[in-house]
Amino acid sequence: MSDDTSIDNTASDNLVDLQQARQLRQHDLNEARLQRMRQAFERALPLAGRKPAASGQKGKKGKKSKSPRKKK
Repeated sequence: MSDDTSIDNTASDNLVDLQQARQLRQHDLNEARLQRMRQAFERALPLAGRKPAASGQKGKKGKKSKSPRKKK
């Protein structure tokens, strides 16, 4: 009888808890989405105490808006 019990214990140790794995995956997805939202808010509304992050626009010039010419 002791052999049957040890086989059952090893078999149950090898089982994957699909519900727990699904919850962990869902948690990871939610955490990644939350991190993206935090980054978007930090870009849109930077805090006063922090330096703005260097963006990929270093060295690029922005478009100048053309003002209408005044007629004489």
